[in-house]
Amino acid sequence: MDGVHDLGGKHGFGPIDYDTKLPPLHEKWQETAFALMIATVALMRNHTADAYRHSVERMRPSHYFAATYYERVLTGVATLLVERGVVTHAELEARAGGTFPLALPVADNPMADLPPQPKQRFIVGQQVRVLDFHPRGHTRAPGFCRGRRGTVLHVAPPFTFPDASAHDGLQRKEHTYHVEFTAQELWGSDGGMNESVVVDLWDCYLEGVE
Repeated sequence: MDGVHDLGGKHGFGPIDYDTKLPPLHEKWQETAFALMIATVALMRNHTADAYRHSVERMRPSHYFAATYYERVLTGVATLLVERGVVTHAELEARAGGTFPLALPVADNPMADLPPQPKQRFIVGQQVRVLDFHPRGHTRAPGFCRGRRGTVLHVAPPFTFPDASAHDGLQRKEHTYHVEFTAQELWGSDGGMNESVVVDLWDCYLEGVE
Protein backbone atom coordinates (compact mmCIF):
# COMPACT_ATOMS: atom_id res chain seq x y z
CA MET A 1 0.00 0.00 0.00
CA ASP A 2 1.08 3.58 -0.49
CA GLY A 3 1.40 4.51 3.18
CA VAL A 4 3.68 6.55 5.39
CA HIS A 5 5.83 3.48 6.08
CA ASP A 6 7.24 3.47 2.50
CA LEU A 7 9.90 6.13 2.96
CA GLY A 8 12.57 4.84 0.55
CA GLY A 9 14.00 7.68 -1.53
CA LYS A 10 11.97 10.38 0.22
CA HIS A 11 13.52 13.62 1.46
CA GLY A 12 12.94 15.86 4.46
CA PHE A 13 13.11 13.39 7.36
CA GLY A 14 16.64 14.28 8.43
CA PRO A 15 19.53 11.94 9.30
CA ILE A 16 19.01 8.60 11.03
CA ASP A 17 20.60 8.94 14.47
CA TYR A 18 21.69 5.81 16.29
CA ASP A 19 24.23 4.78 18.91
CA THR A 20 25.99 1.45 18.39
CA LYS A 21 26.83 1.30 22.13
CA LEU A 22 23.21 1.13 23.22
CA PRO A 23 21.52 -2.28 23.71
CA PRO A 24 18.85 -3.27 21.13
CA LEU A 25 16.23 -3.52 23.90
CA HIS A 26 15.98 -0.69 26.42
CA GLU A 27 13.02 -1.83 28.52
CA LYS A 28 11.47 -5.14 29.56
CA TRP A 29 8.16 -4.49 27.75
CA GLN A 30 10.03 -4.23 24.44
CA GLU A 31 11.33 -7.76 24.95
CA THR A 32 7.77 -8.94 25.62
CA ALA A 33 6.41 -7.17 22.52
CA PHE A 34 9.04 -8.76 20.29
CA ALA A 35 8.44 -12.22 21.79
CA LEU A 36 4.69 -11.79 21.24
CA MET A 37 5.28 -11.00 17.57
CA ILE A 38 7.47 -14.07 17.04
CA ALA A 39 5.11 -16.36 18.94
CA THR A 40 1.94 -15.26 17.17
CA VAL A 41 3.50 -15.53 13.71
CA ALA A 42 4.82 -19.00 14.54
CA LEU A 43 1.73 -20.42 16.28
CA MET A 44 -1.42 -18.74 14.97
CA ARG A 45 -3.17 -19.89 11.82
CA ASN A 46 -3.29 -17.26 9.04
CA HIS A 47 -0.99 -15.03 11.08
CA THR A 48 1.96 -14.66 8.71
CA ALA A 49 4.92 -12.32 8.80
CA ASP A 50 3.33 -10.52 5.86
CA ALA A 51 0.06 -10.06 7.78
CA TYR A 52 2.06 -8.64 10.68
CA ARG A 53 3.93 -6.19 8.41
CA HIS A 54 0.64 -5.03 6.92
CA SER A 55 -0.87 -4.47 10.38
CA VAL A 56 1.95 -2.03 11.13
CA GLU A 57 1.51 -0.33 7.75
CA ARG A 58 -2.16 0.27 8.62
CA MET A 59 -1.37 2.44 11.65
CA ARG A 60 -2.68 6.00 11.48
CA PRO A 61 0.12 8.23 10.14
CA SER A 62 0.18 10.41 13.28
CA HIS A 63 0.44 7.29 15.46
CA TYR A 64 3.07 5.65 13.23
CA PHE A 65 5.44 8.63 13.26
CA ALA A 66 5.03 9.25 16.98
CA ALA A 67 5.66 5.60 17.93
CA THR A 68 8.99 3.93 18.54
CA TYR A 69 9.90 0.70 16.73
CA TYR A 70 8.66 -1.57 19.52
CA GLU A 71 5.48 0.46 19.97
CA ARG A 72 4.77 -0.31 16.31
CA VAL A 73 5.51 -3.99 16.95
CA LEU A 74 3.06 -4.03 19.85
CA THR A 75 0.37 -2.16 17.89
CA GLY A 76 0.67 -4.51 14.93
CA VAL A 77 0.49 -7.68 17.02
CA ALA A 78 -2.37 -6.36 19.18
CA THR A 79 -4.33 -5.36 16.07
CA LEU A 80 -4.06 -8.86 14.61
CA LEU A 81 -4.99 -10.52 17.92
CA VAL A 82 -8.15 -8.39 18.09
CA GLU A 83 -8.98 -9.06 14.43
CA ARG A 84 -8.50 -12.81 14.96
CA GLY A 85 -10.77 -12.79 18.03
CA VAL A 86 -8.06 -13.81 20.50
CA VAL A 87 -8.68 -10.75 22.68
CA THR A 88 -11.08 -7.82 22.54
CA HIS A 89 -10.14 -4.17 22.27
CA ALA A 90 -11.98 -3.53 25.55
CA GLU A 91 -9.89 -6.20 27.29
CA LEU A 92 -6.69 -4.62 26.02
CA GLU A 93 -7.68 -1.18 27.28
CA ALA A 94 -8.75 -2.59 30.65
CA ARG A 95 -5.36 -4.27 31.04
CA ALA A 96 -3.51 -1.14 29.85
CA GLY A 97 -5.53 1.12 32.14
CA GLY A 98 -6.39 3.52 29.34
CA THR A 99 -6.66 3.92 25.59
CA PHE A 100 -4.91 1.37 23.38
CA PRO A 101 -4.90 2.56 19.74
CA LEU A 102 -4.99 -0.10 17.04
CA ALA A 103 -4.27 0.00 13.32
CA LEU A 104 -6.97 0.90 10.80
CA PRO A 105 -9.06 -1.90 9.22
CA VAL A 106 -7.96 -3.64 6.03
CA ALA A 107 -9.52 -2.01 2.97
CA ASP A 108 -11.99 -3.90 0.78
CA ASN A 109 -10.34 -5.86 -2.04
CA PRO A 110 -6.92 -4.93 -0.66
CA MET A 111 -4.61 -7.14 -2.75
CA ALA A 112 -2.72 -5.73 -5.70
CA ASP A 113 -4.66 -6.53 -8.88
CA LEU A 114 -1.80 -8.49 -10.44
CA PRO A 115 -2.37 -11.79 -12.29
CA PRO A 116 -0.40 -14.79 -10.96
CA GLN A 117 2.80 -15.59 -12.83
CA PRO A 118 3.65 -19.20 -11.85
CA LYS A 119 6.37 -19.58 -14.51
CA GLN A 120 9.69 -17.77 -14.77
CA ARG A 121 9.35 -15.05 -17.43
CA PHE A 122 12.69 -13.27 -17.21
CA ILE A 123 16.37 -14.26 -17.37
CA VAL A 124 19.65 -12.84 -16.07
CA GLY A 125 20.71 -9.78 -18.05
CA GLN A 126 17.20 -8.97 -19.24
CA GLN A 127 15.83 -5.44 -19.02
CA VAL A 128 12.60 -5.16 -17.03
CA ARG A 129 10.33 -2.40 -15.76
CA VAL A 130 8.42 -2.38 -12.47
CA LEU A 131 4.71 -1.83 -12.95
CA ASP A 132 3.50 1.57 -11.76
CA PHE A 133 0.66 0.24 -9.63
CA HIS A 134 -0.82 1.55 -6.38
CA PRO A 135 -2.42 -1.24 -4.31
CA ARG A 136 -4.62 -0.56 -1.32
CA GLY A 137 -3.25 -3.63 0.44
CA HIS A 138 0.19 -4.94 1.33
CA THR A 139 2.93 -5.04 -1.29
CA ARG A 140 6.69 -5.52 -1.23
CA ALA A 141 7.28 -3.43 -4.35
CA PRO A 142 8.83 -0.20 -3.00
CA GLY A 143 7.31 3.00 -4.28
CA PHE A 144 10.68 4.41 -5.36
CA CYS A 145 11.21 1.74 -8.02
CA ARG A 146 7.69 1.52 -9.50
CA GLY A 147 7.70 2.55 -13.14
CA ARG A 148 11.51 2.33 -13.24
CA ARG A 149 13.69 0.22 -15.50
CA GLY A 150 16.37 -2.18 -14.27
CA THR A 151 18.42 -5.28 -15.13
CA VAL A 152 17.89 -8.81 -13.78
CA LEU A 153 21.02 -9.91 -11.88
CA HIS A 154 19.75 -13.19 -10.42
CA VAL A 155 16.70 -15.44 -10.57
CA ALA A 156 15.59 -16.98 -7.26
CA PRO A 157 13.31 -20.02 -6.82
CA PRO A 158 9.56 -19.49 -6.36
CA PHE A 159 8.72 -17.89 -3.03
CA THR A 160 5.52 -17.00 -1.21
CA PHE A 161 3.86 -13.92 -2.73
CA PRO A 162 3.49 -11.46 0.18
CA ASP A 163 0.67 -9.39 -1.34
CA ALA A 164 -1.55 -12.48 -1.02
CA SER A 165 -0.02 -13.92 2.16
CA ALA A 166 -0.67 -10.69 4.08
CA HIS A 167 -4.42 -11.14 3.64
CA ASP A 168 -5.96 -14.15 5.39
CA GLY A 169 -2.90 -16.29 4.77
CA LEU A 170 -3.65 -16.84 1.08
CA GLN A 171 -0.79 -18.73 -0.52
CA ARG A 172 0.70 -18.47 -3.99
CA LYS A 173 4.32 -18.69 -5.09
CA GLU A 174 6.25 -16.87 -7.79
CA HIS A 175 9.86 -16.52 -8.88
CA THR A 176 11.69 -13.54 -7.47
CA TYR A 177 14.41 -11.54 -9.17
CA HIS A 178 17.30 -9.43 -7.94
CA VAL A 179 16.91 -6.36 -10.13
CA GLU A 180 19.58 -3.65 -10.33
CA PHE A 181 18.58 -0.03 -10.90
CA THR A 182 21.01 2.81 -11.50
CA ALA A 183 20.68 5.63 -8.99
CA GLN A 184 20.02 8.05 -11.84
CA GLU A 185 17.16 5.87 -13.14
CA LEU A 186 15.57 6.03 -9.69
CA TRP A 187 16.28 9.63 -8.72
CA GLY A 188 17.43 11.46 -11.84
CA SER A 189 20.12 14.07 -11.31
CA ASP A 190 20.03 13.43 -7.54
CA GLY A 191 21.39 9.91 -8.13
CA GLY A 192 25.14 9.22 -8.10
CA MET A 193 26.82 8.48 -11.43
CA ASN A 194 28.37 5.16 -10.31
CA GLU A 195 25.79 4.03 -7.77
CA SER A 196 23.03 1.45 -8.06
CA VAL A 197 20.37 -0.23 -5.93
CA VAL A 198 19.39 -3.92 -6.06
CA VAL A 199 15.76 -4.75 -5.19
CA ASP A 200 14.17 -8.20 -4.77
CA LEU A 201 10.95 -8.24 -6.81
CA TRP A 202 8.28 -10.84 -7.52
CA ASP A 203 7.55 -11.84 -11.12
CA CYS A 204 4.10 -10.25 -11.37
CA TYR A 205 5.54 -6.84 -10.39
CA LEU A 206 7.54 -6.77 -13.63
CA GLU A 207 7.17 -6.40 -17.37
CA GLY A 208 9.75 -6.94 -20.10
CA VAL A 209 11.39 -4.00 -21.87
CA GLU A 210 12.29 -4.12 -25.56
